[in-house]
Amino acid sequence: MKGLTALAACCTLSLFSSSLLADDASCKTVRLGAVGWTDVVATTAVASELLHGLGYDTKQTQASQQIIFAGIQKKQLDAFLGYWKPIMDDNIQPFLDAGAVKVAAEPSLADAVAVLAVPSYTADQGLKTLADIAKFKDQLDGKIYGIEAGSGANTAIQKMIDANQFGLGGFKLVESSEAGMLSAVSRAVKNQKPVVFFGWRPHPMNLSMPITYLTGTEDVFGPNDGAATVSTVTAPDYAARCPNANRLLTGLRFTSAQEAELMQPIMDRVAPAQVARDWLKANPQVVEAWLAGVTTFDGQPANPALVAGN
Repeated sequence: MKGLTALAACCTLSLFSSSLLADDASCKTVRLGAVGWTDVVATTAVASELLHGLGYDTKQTQASQQIIFAGIQKKQLDAFLGYWKPIMDDNIQPFLDAGAVKVAAEPSLADAVAVLAVPSYTADQGLKTLADIAKFKDQLDGKIYGIEAGSGANTAIQKMIDANQFGLGGFKLVESSEAGMLSAVSRAVKNQKPVVFFGWRPHPMNLSMPITYLTGTEDVFGPNDGAATVSTVTAPDYAARCPNANRLLTGLRFTSAQEAELMQPIMDRVAPAQVARDWLKANPQVVEAWLAGVTTFDGQPANPALVAGN
């Protein structure tokens, strides 16, 4: 009889724990913001497929960093999986100061890099630090290639130009999309011309062309020459409102190698959702670790095989 009582208590506790974690109806649709960087597109697709496998719906909104942070502040978005620190610090700080967004306690990617770069043949010619750029002004046509307008990277580059830091006062920042910037860099590489551009890892650009990241960047791109992390940002009350979805989103962990695997087929024009599904099926141990302590939307145990195969 004691055994049955203990079993009943155990089952009751288990059901009680599941009910605590299960999200209510308002959490059914998870609203995700995404910038147009391939790494963020990839990780957002992975998160979406996992959520679908758990019985959630998702809605993605692609916009600039500032619009995404404002969307979270206005309760129009729930989460963003692409906060690159420190390159986005200036853009997110006003929202942090206002208590309008919350950064996950641990990053989803710990071994990232985000800093100005050159093709390795340009580094071999002597352009290895930010202080070297001005010496090559004529060969560079006075241009530094950035990404989309309003990004943290472009803001940092423009600040250098405006302040004539490193003698860059006469340079022009060329703003473009990720694809547009890489297209310009590829043309320069094809013709073996010097070019300075905003580079980052993880990204297939590190495999498709010889890249050297510039040093002497601590005053612009943070310590350790562009060392960066990527974290998930949520609404401040999301963990309280939707604890299960929040646990999944803030518990995702990637390596640069894993993200590069995801990014390459997306850049080859395979649909991000399909890339995510294929990758999840091929990495069951990763999925199992991510689902520890996570339930389906209705509070049932999450079966990693079913979730990955959704």
